[in-house]
Amino acid sequence: MKKLLNIWLPVMFMVSLTACSNNNAAEEEPQFLEVELSINPEKAKANEPVVFEAKVTYGEEEVTDADEVKFEIWRANAEEHEKILVEHTENGIYRLEKTFEEEGTYYIYSHVTARRMHNMPKKEFVIGQPSEPEKESASPEKENMEDNDDSSH
Repeated sequence: MKKLLNIWLPVMFMVSLTACSNNNAAEEEPQFLEVELSINPEKAKANEPVVFEAKVTYGEEEVTDADEVKFEIWRANAEEHEKILVEHTENGIYRLEKTFEEEGTYYIYSHVTARRMHNMPKKEFVIGQPSEPEKESASPEKENMEDNDDSSH
């Protein structure tokens, strides 16, 4: 009997450990913060309203309580970038309506922070006649590395 107990006790212990670890694996899988940025119209006239929308979702859930949604807008090759905080309007959509006096090629980033994640899609749009677009860069991190590369040989 003692021999049987010595065999079954470790086996039962292992079974209970396995059962506990399976419960942890069944916990909620992490989702991704998705931001669908839209511009309407993508080609507008000067002083005509343009509507920017960021549809924010986390998995299947519409995010109505993002920590922060900010639109960063600038004309191509401009030093100044305008940053505008945007509030939730409906169904996970954060909306801004804006007019532009100066014609040219413009860019927008929607900086969205929610569910301990950050997503920042970028789009280009044109007001009136397009201007010289910006040169494409690989990433903001790469730009910073190149700016800080003061190699002395």
